[in-house]
Amino acid sequence: MSDGLSVPARMGVEPSLGYFLSTARNVLAGRMDRAVAPLGLTSSQIGVILLLWFERARTPNEMSRVLSYDTGSMTRMLDRLEKKGFLVRQRSQSDRRVVELALTGQGREAAQQLPDLIASVMTEQLRGFAPEEVATLVHLLQRFIANDGSTTPLCASIDEPGHGEQAPGKEDGER
Repeated sequence: MSDGLSVPARMGVEPSLGYFLSTARNVLAGRMDRAVAPLGLTSSQIGVILLLWFERARTPNEMSRVLSYDTGSMTRMLDRLEKKGFLVRQRSQSDRRVVELALTGQGREAAQQLPDLIASVMTEQLRGFAPEEVATLVHLLQRFIANDGSTTPLCASIDEPGHGEQAPGKEDGER
């Protein structure tokens, strides 16, 4: 495709790329909500649990930046997760001004179950797709996201090293 691609300036209610992206996100979030409900989580909370589990963020500010949440929304989400017993907030030993987040035992237990639950939901949602189609979809979405220079992708490309990495201290096959 050329850089001259344009999207009609005036769109009606007929299906559009934005409609399909938004609806796909809503469908996936609904499925994830149902899958993680027995754990006491919502699809929106999965990211916080996994970022802590994989040690990709450790403070509310880092969480907000990585997940593209405003600080107020992140604070409310962390309040809910703390109230449910999934995480705790604690002052940093090296800088008392900084609040650090840590998973509780309940949070670690949920984090260990999430990869299998997520894989199950994704497998069902991608039913009927050929592996090449899934790879193409991922590649196209990566390109779509990369066009926003202000967004730093959280995940490596499926072709890059580090894809499918284990949680820190976890050996292959260990849960």
